[in-house]
Amino acid sequence: MDEIGNVEVECGAILFDMDGTLVDSTSVVERQWKLFAARYQLDYDHIMKISHGRRNSETIRAVAPHLATPEVFAEFDEAELLDKDGVFAVKGAADFVGKLAEHEWAVVTSAGQDLARTRLRAVGLPLPRVLIGAEDVRAGKPHPEGYLAAAERLRVPPHLCVVFEDTVPGLQAALAAGMRAFGITTTYPAGQLGQVDCIADFSEVRATSRQGELIQLSIRTVG
Repeated sequence: MDEIGNVEVECGAILFDMDGTLVDSTSVVERQWKLFAARYQLDYDHIMKISHGRRNSETIRAVAPHLATPEVFAEFDEAELLDKDGVFAVKGAADFVGKLAEHEWAVVTSAGQDLARTRLRAVGLPLPRVLIGAEDVRAGKPHPEGYLAAAERLRVPPHLCVVFEDTVPGLQAALAAGMRAFGITTTYPAGQLGQVDCIADFSEVRATSRQGELIQLSIRTVG
């Protein structure tokens, strides 16, 4: 990826996706969907084309409507919750998030609350005061409900929120919420994330905040 410049942004809060953004859980996600596809004789490649950034239940509804039952959803979620092998923090995430005050950031994820907290703890990241999980919204990404809920709980207007996301559905959700969105190229290259500025990881981002003032972000973008 070639460096294409620096972006300076002022914001009141920073909202993060989890999987693929703060936490690299690719090996777990791929492993669990591969097991699921084998168990129910489904097309694994097709599943992986649509699963990133979406709630597990929505992916199952899309690829196998006959399996869209509470029992199957719970079975998949439990298997994913127990699988922690090969999960680690995205480069720079711990340092970046660790410097933010609790009222300055939130996590908005397609994972459930239990899984989100388990993965954040497993990689040594702090737990946010505001965490919007799969069970907290009626509509998952690309619907903006989750991001709007996080902004409301942080008491920050949507237009003063900055979002970091690794998938198109997540970025669409942020933009639909009226927020400034940045892609992170951990899952897809910048060219597949639409017309947004992108970062390679959080070593590319610097935040300066003072009590009662907006957060100043300096972001090195890549293409």
